[in-house]
Amino acid sequence: MAAGVDDWTAAMRSGAYERAWDMALASLVARDPATRDDPALPYHLRWVWSGEPVDGRDVLVRCYHGLGDTLQFARFLPLLAARAASVAVEVQESLLPLVSRAFPSIAFHPFDPAHPLPPRGCDVEIGDLPLVLRARPQDAPAAYLSVPPVPLPSGAIGLCHAAGGWDPSRSLSPALLGPVARAYPCVTLVAAASALPVLNPGGCPFDMEQTAALVAGCALVVTVDTMIAHLAGALGRPTWLLLKAEPDWRWDPAARDTPWYPHARLYAQPRPGDWAGAVSRLRRDLPGHASSPCVKRANHGQHRDSLGPRLLG
Repeated sequence: MAAGVDDWTAAMRSGAYERAWDMALASLVARDPATRDDPALPYHLRWVWSGEPVDGRDVLVRCYHGLGDTLQFARFLPLLAARAASVAVEVQESLLPLVSRAFPSIAFHPFDPAHPLPPRGCDVEIGDLPLVLRARPQDAPAAYLSVPPVPLPSGAIGLCHAAGGWDPSRSLSPALLGPVARAYPCVTLVAAASALPVLNPGGCPFDMEQTAALVAGCALVVTVDTMIAHLAGALGRPTWLLLKAEPDWRWDPAARDTPWYPHARLYAQPRPGDWAGAVSRLRRDLPGHASSPCVKRANHGQHRDSLGPRLLG
């Protein structure tokens, strides 16, 4: 076991799911039921499911964590619907159009943090669905979203160098991705103007549907932001994820692949803080290497002018 990795994380990363679920359930039943869905806590620190079965019950799925968590675990909603009497999902408003089209038989409601929906027969946080259903990553299709793609040049790469603001160490300097952007037709998936030579220098639209369309048009997504990785995975796009030396439980830094997304490849920092080392390994794996571009720069420039307005929605 890697230093600093707890037993539950080690079990999940190794695929020992039954052992991980047993540990999680034991921890759950030991909690004080009075603290369930405690309104004094921020939503991301609350716990919702108390261990009761979902079979034949009216279930409310709450999305209390980030957009990436919702995108990752929404794949299990049809499995839940097959067992419950009814399923309603309180989902982040920005994701509502995407997931409601993906699962039209399930009732989705926008999550208003100031006015959450009242409890139902059984409440579950969406991140707990693998535990609730005893479902492995491979028990539900990873790719469940479908959107019309933005037309991009053949072999276009989506680049995201910035992760969420709560942990600045998860982001890297965009200059590290400069050699990739100079060698291949690229778009930025960051919602800010980019100094990189990309097809959309004004940045990615701050809109999940438009971002999904941009991702869907990419031949490959290279990202440090796990939300973008989950979005790309849910769209079935090949994704290369750059990770800190000791990342979140769902990514094994010693592995190159992940059971969560069959078309994903992992590039963890070889040492804490060494983004350059991770990017160097990634560049070596790019087809033809960054020094031998697969698309001529003349063509890259031609597409920059013709696609710019559509990339910005």
